Amino acid sequence: MNNEALRRLALFADLSDADLDWLSSHAEPLTIAAGAPLIREGEPGDSAFVVLDGEFEVVKKTERQDIVVAVREAGEVFGEMALIDQAPRNATVRAVRESSVLRISEDTFKQLLGQSPSASLAILQTVSRRLRQNEGLVRQNEKMAALGTLAAGLAHELNNPAAAVRRSANQLMTALADWVTEMTALPSLSMDAGQLQALEGLRARIEDHRTPASAPDALVQSDLTDEMQAWLEQRNIPNAWQFTPVLVSNGWDVRAVSDLETRFPAAALGPILRWLAAGLSVYSLLDDVKVGMERVSEIVKAVKAYSYLDQAPIQNVDVHEGLDNTLVILKHKLTGIEIVREYDPDLPHIEAHGSELNQAWTNIIDNAAYAMGGSGRLKLRTAAQDGQVEIDIQDSGPGIPPEIQQRIFEPFFTTKPPGIGTGLGLHIAYNIVNNHYGRIQLTSQPGDTCFQITLPVQLPH
Repeated sequence: MNNEALRRLALFADLSDADLDWLSSHAEPLTIAAGAPLIREGEPGDSAFVVLDGEFEVVKKTERQDIVVAVREAGEVFGEMALIDQAPRNATVRAVRESSVLRISEDTFKQLLGQSPSASLAILQTVSRRLRQNEGLVRQNEKMAALGTLAAGLAHELNNPAAAVRRSANQLMTALADWVTEMTALPSLSMDAGQLQALEGLRARIEDHRTPASAPDALVQSDLTDEMQAWLEQRNIPNAWQFTPVLVSNGWDVRAVSDLETRFPAAALGPILRWLAAGLSVYSLLDDVKVGMERVSEIVKAVKAYSYLDQAPIQNVDVHEGLDNTLVILKHKLTGIEIVREYDPDLPHIEAHGSELNQAWTNIIDNAAYAMGGSGRLKLRTAAQDGQVEIDIQDSGPGIPPEIQQRIFEPFFTTKPPGIGTGLGLHIAYNIVNNHYGRIQLTSQPGDTCFQITLPVQLPH
């Protein structure tokens, strides 16, 4: 490649003729087919590239999709970050159309920077601009990914109570029809005024239905069911097996049923027990619907509080509420993990951007959940001292190796495989805490990793 063509590239515009001659003899021109990758995320970086002609996409993998974070055209350089940082490639670069590049090996790159101050300055300016551009683009996509995580968690959490409500509602239609049927049989029974009053008392007990505080375990409940069924069959009550389990699960036993036998005619016992069991089923299913809808309401409330919808940019924030709402959002990722809360009951509210803090909690807790792999303990501890609050988020995962602990808050640095993490989660958390005039510190060893966040109660005005 001739020197005039190289000098037209901004990176080499100020190189001397001697430096250009040296570069021409050491760099390698390459042609890349349309759609072909030139470098891949996660691979070791051994070269930098200058685009001579054509166009390349810089692609960052996330859990959900490939994100095009930048486009490199003629005269632009890429791949230099891995050489400077001595780190694996943090993105994939592929040709948009057939394109040509100049490959500069690691040794050639280092010698060029060592012997040419103008090239060093040009690379420094390129790196600085690249960091700002890439971080801004990927951070925006990280926000969208966080929204996707929120939506996925919300859908997952809403699905369970919604399915339970739907199932209970379907069963309720049948149970209500059965109850009405059994109820129509009651007027034909020969009962005196006292027995009718006792029947009204049973109706009140049905309507005031309460699940027993300490229900017996399945084995004991099975034994009680068998005992009651045998007792009823001895009295020739038909189809006792159909309603006996309902009575037992609602706290009835042979002694309670035998008490009814002393209060009602023998012929009335079967119809009354079937009516009683049908009514208990109706109210049990209503309880299930109520619990399911309360769970839906709780999740919606948590999401609204998590996102601080319709509130001012700076709020009076309850840190405990933010942490708990984050746990609700991430519940599907915390299955199998023990949650321990050691909250300071006197922790003051703080001035903060509530939704931003919740994003920081989400990023840290999400990393902890990933590290523990579905088994372990997550401890959240809070304390207040000297106008500040301290939040410790501690997990029992494998820990972060000492040699990389100093880098975990760097943009694009990640220990996760390509496509699993963008390397911005902890960097964003660091920036959020820093923007709140706080600090975030890490201590880590196998089985004990702790992020300690300190925030002022009042922001500087």
